[in-house]
Amino acid sequence: MSDNASQGDIQALAKGGRTNFLGFLLRLAARLPFLFIAGRLYGADALGRFASALVVIELTALLCSMGEKRGLAQRLTDGEGKPVNLVLDGLLVALFLSVLTGTILWVFPAPMFPSGEFSPLDKLLVIAIPGYALTEILLAAQAYRFDIATTVRARAVVEPWTISIMAGVFYFTAYRESGLELAYITSIFAGLLAAAWPFLRTYGLPVGWRFNPRALWKMATRATPLALADVVEWGTRRLDIFILGFFAAPAAVGIYYVAQQVASLPQKLKTSFEPILGPVITRNLKDKNYPAIAAQVRQVGFWIIAAQAGIALALGVPGEAVMGLVGPNFVGGTGALAFLLLAEVVAATAVVSESALVYVARKRNLAISLGTIALQGALTIGAMMLVEKLNYAEPFKAAGAAIALMLALGTASLVKAWLLSRILGAPVNNWRWALIWATGPAVVVGYLATLLPEWAELLFGIPAILAVYGLVIWHRGFGPEDRVLFRKNIAAGPGEAPVAASNEDPHSR
Repeated sequence: MSDNASQGDIQALAKGGRTNFLGFLLRLAARLPFLFIAGRLYGADALGRFASALVVIELTALLCSMGEKRGLAQRLTDGEGKPVNLVLDGLLVALFLSVLTGTILWVFPAPMFPSGEFSPLDKLLVIAIPGYALTEILLAAQAYRFDIATTVRARAVVEPWTISIMAGVFYFTAYRESGLELAYITSIFAGLLAAAWPFLRTYGLPVGWRFNPRALWKMATRATPLALADVVEWGTRRLDIFILGFFAAPAAVGIYYVAQQVASLPQKLKTSFEPILGPVITRNLKDKNYPAIAAQVRQVGFWIIAAQAGIALALGVPGEAVMGLVGPNFVGGTGALAFLLLAEVVAATAVVSESALVYVARKRNLAISLGTIALQGALTIGAMMLVEKLNYAEPFKAAGAAIALMLALGTASLVKAWLLSRILGAPVNNWRWALIWATGPAVVVGYLATLLPEWAELLFGIPAILAVYGLVIWHRGFGPEDRVLFRKNIAAGPGEAPVAASNEDPHSR
């Protein structure tokens, strides 16, 4: 692969990162109103029941999408048919599986509501399964064309703002008891519409498509390892809530859910890199350019871990004020919030490594993922039993679940990075000591901010932590190859034209 093509890959990844960071800011602005409304109006009990049901709904929907979030990129790269027809195949399989599993959960709703408390309207959550699964596939199709703006619009603007607004609206209606569930359903289908319109403009309507059960079955069986890997990776972020639903009161689950929602904000910084990495990696695999893949994994990995560490500090140091914003009863989840934020930082290496492993070592990657979730489950249950034996309060159960997640994800990062490095024959480690240099002064500034009144701690403390951290990491950690993340053009070498972001289909090269 030429240097220009390699630079173009980095530019595409950087463009996705810039768009994704904007999406993070938009998601942050939209997520906080929902948590405030849910915590202040509905309370921890209702939020806990909603969170337990959501685990099963989203896990089922992700499984029904059959790994198309990443598998679609490979199918489109291989050129097995017209792009729009390939996407339609994935949509039909997802729709069939969604209707089937949704019907089963409607008849047997116990997995969604482990506490046994639910109303007939709450069961309507099952209709969100097809909406969620189809949206995943449509966004993956757009990401293949390097269109991350649609993902940001659907996931960071339409969905979170819809659920925030509708949660407030339903609270003042006769459907108050199921307001959170109804608001979630509305947001999922609003996101589906936001994804479908750009998809139709980009790909158009199917041409010459024919229903071929054998081809659909072949696609589904080939995608099974990817689907399971997606489910396991996602499940590590939800298994803790599922287990807490059996060991802790709904209020404790609700408090933990709020902490998890805040902690998951930096996680979104890496999820939009995945569909961008997919086409880049599959093209380099086709050319057997393994050093380029390793370099891209290192590059993107550092961008993600640097951003996540700064956001974790900004949200974690003033953690009591952040949790108190949702309601006084939620301050007990501050410890859980700190460990969940740290878990997202240590997980960055595993997620970026997996972006390549799903193409070069699907089965081994799946085995490691299964081992990770098994380890997390064992650690979480052990923590619950220890807390009960020591007669500690419910918040300690939440903290124990967060610690279990952090240890499991840290182990996965080490193992997956080691495996990918061996396969590619090049290092993929994204750690730099500049992260420590940037963390020190940021913690000091954050501690000083905690001496201020709570409103000032949030208003001035969070920006101050981010500013200090960003200043140090920029000067001590970012080299010229990193700073392309903040430029729209890559400086050209002698006699070369600059490589700029383009709306042209990158796969036509």
